[in-house]
Amino acid sequence: MKTYSPNEIKNIALVGSAGSGKTTLAEAMMYEGGVIPRRGSVSAKNTASDYRPVEQEYGSSVFPAVLYAEWKNQKLNFIDTPGADDFVGGVISALNVADTAVMVVNAVKGIEVGTEIISRHAKKLGKPMIFIVNQLDHDKANFEQTVEHAKASFGKKVVLVQYPVNQGADFNMVVDVLKMEMYKWKPEGGKPEVLPIPETEKERADELHNALVEAAAENDDKLMELYFEKGSLSEDEMRAGIRAGLIKRDMFPVFCVSAEKDMCVRRFMEFLVNVAPSAGAMPGTETVDGTLVPYDENGPASVFVFSTSIEPHLGDINYFKVMSGTLKEGEDLTNMSNETKERMSQLFAVAGKNRMKVTELKAGDIGATVKLKNTRNGDTLNEKDCNYKFPLIKYPESRFRTAVRAVNKGDDEKMAEVLNRMHEEDPSLLVEYSKELKQLILSGQGEFHLNTMKWRIEHNDKVAIEFVVPKIPYRETITKFAQAEYRHKKQSGGAGQFGEVHMVIEPYEDGMPEPTSYKIGGVDSKMSVKGKEVYDLPWGGKLVFYNCIVGGVIEARFMPAILKGIMEKMEEGPLTGSYARDIRVCIYDGKMHPVDSNEISFRLAGRHAFSEAFKNAMPKVLEPVYDVEVLVPEEDMGDVMGDLQTRRALIMGMDTDNGFQKIMAKVPLKEMQRYSTALSSITGGRATFTMKFAGYEKVPSEIQEELLNSYKETDDDE
Repeated sequence: MKTYSPNEIKNIALVGSAGSGKTTLAEAMMYEGGVIPRRGSVSAKNTASDYRPVEQEYGSSVFPAVLYAEWKNQKLNFIDTPGADDFVGGVISALNVADTAVMVVNAVKGIEVGTEIISRHAKKLGKPMIFIVNQLDHDKANFEQTVEHAKASFGKKVVLVQYPVNQGADFNMVVDVLKMEMYKWKPEGGKPEVLPIPETEKERADELHNALVEAAAENDDKLMELYFEKGSLSEDEMRAGIRAGLIKRDMFPVFCVSAEKDMCVRRFMEFLVNVAPSAGAMPGTETVDGTLVPYDENGPASVFVFSTSIEPHLGDINYFKVMSGTLKEGEDLTNMSNETKERMSQLFAVAGKNRMKVTELKAGDIGATVKLKNTRNGDTLNEKDCNYKFPLIKYPESRFRTAVRAVNKGDDEKMAEVLNRMHEEDPSLLVEYSKELKQLILSGQGEFHLNTMKWRIEHNDKVAIEFVVPKIPYRETITKFAQAEYRHKKQSGGAGQFGEVHMVIEPYEDGMPEPTSYKIGGVDSKMSVKGKEVYDLPWGGKLVFYNCIVGGVIEARFMPAILKGIMEKMEEGPLTGSYARDIRVCIYDGKMHPVDSNEISFRLAGRHAFSEAFKNAMPKVLEPVYDVEVLVPEEDMGDVMGDLQTRRALIMGMDTDNGFQKIMAKVPLKEMQRYSTALSSITGGRATFTMKFAGYEKVPSEIQEELLNSYKETDDDE
């Protein structure tokens, strides 16, 4: 393989909803580029990209697959991304390093919710976008309807470059309004017969050609002047205009394809070579300090690791984009995240499971290496004296959580090791041991996401695991003032234990005045503040602790012990064992013994007094509530709304969003368990949602009663 310069490299992310045919298209492109001798198929489980056992088990892409094809003296790097919403992390990784997004659309299903969601990620990252309408050979294909839906969602930026003459089972002809030619294929596909546009299609072709010319001219003032002068543009001028429109995201060209029959794939690859922006044509990438790094092959060598795959007998395969300079085999680079040295001992051009060894890769190119010791996704590696550091990839908030445990206790350590390794491979999978819940919590994008992970652990790593319902991280607080006192006294021969603590507690709010007096036992008792400590609690909220002792009835040296006892009880709340928050405590009286008083005595006295006062202060249980946005087709709106109402959702609003309905709601976390599965079932997989932590709110009284009844407080103070 030759070494390609930035202007000869096109980086493409193949994106689209599940079932749109991205993997089949990738196979056809590699076949046409001579990378593979024959086209595989998803059904036969022999594609170059979906080669991992878990992908063959489930019959769909789970990981983004880096691929390439050489075409007309240029290198097309393309990343085949998963279509299922659960694996959006792979889509985002691909879009971060691609220069163009190719949105593959199923001609039967048209623009789907997944299409809309992925397009938002592309927009956020400023990526040019091209539409490919695939599966035009299906007997229910509807090109016109698909295009109308696309225009409804994306506006006049959607411009036809091609349209089918005979969609359906007999599909084999396409009119290209850029080149003003008709292509006709034999049943085996491949290279078409180039024909003049028939008279029956001439009027439509001319109309679409003029629309394409106008759209191209609008992106360049000089082209617009030429267009006004001549009334038309040459093919080369149109290409320049389309390229400018793509880069500015002012134009979304539409192509026709039957990937399965290899029809129109060659023409599309030709368009990518001639029109799609090269790496060298893109502005470059900003570092974390705002430095714009152009794709300059003569600059300092710098690479960004965007994906990692762990494979048996090989270990970690790190996929990277060369951000600057020329990377050479055997070169030593410094990891900017941990200052460790890494040797790029082997470099590969990657076509899924097929890897070709290369000696160097230039700026803008995508490749892979193996056996890096201290490098993870998101790391930047530089040559000596280069200080570039590129931003980490940002992944969406998790939408599905479960607790996990090993079936055999002896496998706990191995399970934890495997899970951490999987997080490195897929950063959208989060692994956290919750001290509060005493559970190992897995969070991901959906049940399908976590089920594929479970399958891999059980089949690849031979560790049996089980998912269990995760506990909810409730919080406890109080709603009114309460007073309590507690004497801890213990005598066991010799030295004893003695400590007595009197306290008042009340709900804490920001900005509340300092305590001056409280009515205790019907009598106004003045508070003389001797000390104040404010604690921002690790689990949220505050504890404000006042020393209001007068006359030395409790020495100041025992205050930290009292505080420790209170904090212990706040870590295991009196009601449900959940963390307590937003409480103000005043220690105003007590007693001590000249011999028997010690720190443990006052710690226990403080703990018990706080527990008693808490229970008398009209305590409430708080639950985590999330802001949820659901994007759903209009025909499923009623069913989705009905389901949300059964989940105690508070509907905050509704809106239309590019042809879909958007529901905004606040929903308790408890009610979001398995919501991704339920939503998919209700809508046939045509809806999606996001969720983001909003805060804590009081649970309804009947639910609080259930929680109290199910919790049996254990008291091991003694």
